[in-house]
Formats: sequence, structure tokens, C-alpha cells
Amino acid sequence: MSMLLQPARRNGRRYLNPVPTRVGGFSVMFKVGPQFFLGAKARSPRGPLGPFHTDAKVFATEPDSGLRITWMGHATSIVEIDGVRILIDPVWEERAAPTNWTGPRRFFPTPLELIDLPHIDAVIVSHDHYDHLGAGTIHALAQLAAVERAQWIMPLGVSALIKKLGVPGAHCIELDWTDSAQVGAVRVTALPARHFSGRNLFNRFETLWASFALVGPRHRVYYGADSGEWDGFQEIGKQFGPFNLSMLEIGASNPLWSEIHMGPEGAVRSFRALGGQGLFMPIHWGLFDLALHHWKQPIEEIWPVEGLKIWSPTPGVPSEVIADIELRSEWWRAPEEGLAREALQLGGEGNARGTLAEMKPWRSGGR
Repeated sequence: MSMLLQPARRNGRRYLNPVPTRVGGFSVMFKVGPQFFLGAKARSPRGPLGPFHTDAKVFATEPDSGLRITWMGHATSIVEIDGVRILIDPVWEERAAPTNWTGPRRFFPTPLELIDLPHIDAVIVSHDHYDHLGAGTIHALAQLAAVERAQWIMPLGVSALIKKLGVPGAHCIELDWTDSAQVGAVRVTALPARHFSGRNLFNRFETLWASFALVGPRHRVYYGADSGEWDGFQEIGKQFGPFNLSMLEIGASNPLWSEIHMGPEGAVRSFRALGGQGLFMPIHWGLFDLALHHWKQPIEEIWPVEGLKIWSPTPGVPSEVIADIELRSEWWRAPEEGLAREALQLGGEGNARGTLAEMKPWRSGGR
């Protein structure tokens, strides 16, 4: 076993990161709090997104390629791999927050109603943060026939909450880092990530967080969940790759918390550390305002990177993953283009140019 890929360690009740990591606390909140709460409007879409819709009839047939992803936005996806259907980090909530009246609100409605979900073989919950574990979603899933036989796979300690939300304990499988569970023909292995856990400021680190390797007889997928950069990506690629698809976060980043959220540049470096093979799927963006950057900044930063094979679908559209064939949906450009056309119709070309200038994305460091 690699020196970096080891079971999790604890200091009392608190789990430790695989390498020393600064998470930030009240001091960071004081620094960014006013900007976060007062500048939300400027960081969100100026026009409506979508509507996006998942054609549930597609799930009646297996993907020809053997690998199909339906990205619901942010970190939520349905992954169909080698005959197994896995729901990852389900969040159907209106807000990624402990209440339904305040907190980061989704930019577009869910493309698929929960009642229309296809049969699910397993549900993976990477950690207990609100944008990855929606309590109302879990409670609803626990009552659906489509999910009643599913295995629920999660890191150590998370099952206590999952069971409170109605999932039978017999269906819950907790994994330490490097532990695995078998789902049909697919082996799911929990791997270290550089992040943290907690549903409030007072229970941080008390449950584990993880990334996951999904390894089937024909395909391999890496789900990075939330993580900062670290040297373990190279070892993950060597032991569990080469991956057909690597799902890595690009959003919710800031220099103040770069050790727990890698950001777009870090995601590109991490993809290359994993081996740089297969396709790069950007996740953790485009749905919730969780940082100080403009909502499109992360995708705009990776879009022109040379030599990077991007696989980025339209939200809600079941999309087949074909070896080394890029998928570059530009759904995220639509609000800006729509506003420009509206300005042109209302005030002529000069106004349209003015609107585009106003909508130029914010860039950190003047980039």
C-alpha cells in the first residue's frame, strides 16, 4: 500500500487530513463574510438558466458505450457504468444550507423529479456538507421504490445521519479510506481527499470525507468530490487508473481556502497528476454560489487550456462517455448571449456592447 493512500487517522474525535491542511475558521469568515453576503447578486446569473430536462425514458436502455453520465449540476450525478447505476451526492434542495429560507440558492430547477428516478443500485455520499448531502433529498429517496434496494456507500461516521433520515441501517456501508464495496460488477473504493466535514462550526472533522474510484470490467471513473491539491493524486492514478473519466471540482475556490478546494487551475494540475488520461469532467460549479468568484469564472478558466480533453455536458442530459471524445456543452453562455440580444433589440448595438462589458466575469488577481 502506498505511504500516501492509507486508512484515515484521528486525533481524539476528529479525523485528520492525509497531509497537513489549513481549513480556516472564524478569521476567514470575518474576512469574506461581508463580501459573500453583500455581493451575491453580482456573482449569480443575470438571466434565467435552462430550462433543463432529463428524459427519463433514456434510462430504459443501457448505454451503448457502457458509460453514461447524467449531471444534475454541482456535484450530483447519475453514473451508469458497466451495468450498474450509481447516484452520487444527491441534492435536490432549493438551497445548499441548513434552512430553506436563506443560504446559497440553486441557479436552476432540478432537471429530473425524484419520483422519476430510474432504478438505483447504489448511492454514494462523499461527505456531510449541505451541497453534497441534502437531508430532504435523502429522506425522500429512502421512501422511493427505485432506491429501496440500493446500497448506500459513505465514509466513516456519515451513516448516523443517513439512518436518521430513513435509510435502513442494513443498507448503509461505511468505508474508511482504501476500503471497498462491491456493487454488481463495479468495485467502489473510498480514497483520501483533502477537505473536512461538519454540518456546523462545532462538529467539524467528526465524520470522514472521501473521494471514490469506480472500477468496472470495462471502465474506470474517479470522483474527486471536494478536495484541495495533494501528492496523493499521482498514487491514485497509478493504483486505480487509467481513468476513462475524472470528475474534479473547479468551483467554490478562493486563495484563502485553496488547501480544501483546488479551483480550476488546481483541477487541471490534479487531472494531470492522476495520469492525464481519458476525459476531464468539471464538477462543483454552475449551480450554487459558494465563493466570491463570478459563477462562470471556473469553466471559463479551464475552457481554453491546451491539451485538456474536457467532457462537460448540459445539466440533466444523459450523455454517453466515448473514449477520448470531448463533450463541450456551452449551456452556460446562454444567459449572457440572451441579455446581449435583448439589449440590442431595445437600444441598438451600442447598448449591446455596454451590456457585454458589464457582464465581463470577475477574475481574481486581475486575470
